[in-house]
Amino acid sequence: MIRKLIAGIEKTDAPIVVGLDPMLSFIPEHIRNRAYEEHGETLKGAGEAIWEYNRGIVDAVCDLVPAVKPQIAMYEQFGIEGLIAFERTVRYCRDKGLVVIGDIKRGDIGSTSAAYAAGHLGTVQVGTHVYRGFDEDFVTVNPYLGSDGVKPFIRVCQEENKGLFILVKTSNPSSGEFQDRQVDGRPLYELVGEQVAIWGEDCMGSESYSNIGAVVGATYPEMGKTLRRIMPRAYILVPGYGAQGGKGADLVHFFNEDGLGAVINSSRGIIAAWQQEKYASFGGSCYADASRAAVLEMKEDIGAALASKKRLY
Repeated sequence: MIRKLIAGIEKTDAPIVVGLDPMLSFIPEHIRNRAYEEHGETLKGAGEAIWEYNRGIVDAVCDLVPAVKPQIAMYEQFGIEGLIAFERTVRYCRDKGLVVIGDIKRGDIGSTSAAYAAGHLGTVQVGTHVYRGFDEDFVTVNPYLGSDGVKPFIRVCQEENKGLFILVKTSNPSSGEFQDRQVDGRPLYELVGEQVAIWGEDCMGSESYSNIGAVVGATYPEMGKTLRRIMPRAYILVPGYGAQGGKGADLVHFFNEDGLGAVINSSRGIIAAWQQEKYASFGGSCYADASRAAVLEMKEDIGAALASKKRLY
């Protein structure tokens, strides 16, 4: 699966993931009103509004980026109707040729972890029939429970040619409460990164990169530099661009010398761009065009930063 992601990055010249993390407050009034007129101010109405909003954004940016990352919690809050919108979004994005990273942050033990892996990456058997659940290409996994929580996902990835992004150093301010704790004189996130590199050796998706990657926040570029060395063959998913303060110049250390090895996520900076002052002229009626403009600006920022890095070699 990492081959497909890399191919998409090279085709679009954009190591960018659009985070499809919808909130009702992001959705223009005309979309919400249309959904509520049909389904009422109900969970079904909310789900329909989310789906229509996502579809508009995907249509506007699918030729510019290789991947999307729907965050499942933003859909789960609306119950079954939200999950229906999640499933419709995943399938629509795959039909558009996009790589889908399910941001589910699951991690449990034994049969529970295996069930999560089957539901999001693999298959389930019902009688004589085999079905796919949500069927993302990658998912995010929390490794806090250790190998017991991760290996069921790895097994499914090996069977289905799917991939993982394992949380190593997250972008939130309080991540250091645990992740930066010293263990035998080293921060815990380094030890997790080393284990990700080991897991990845069993899931090489190309000559250079594994299907097992890592999540490392854009807000910690110096730590990212260290983790890049520790995990040379892991693709790094980098959240925290834009709204959380990350910029292209801060992110070059996440990439390898081949210009690959990282993919940068922006969520509300793109999907809610129409609410930002710089894109206010688009208005709610052209919210998707504002998202496209935000992607183009992000692409230019990251491209300039990577070009500067190449000149150093």
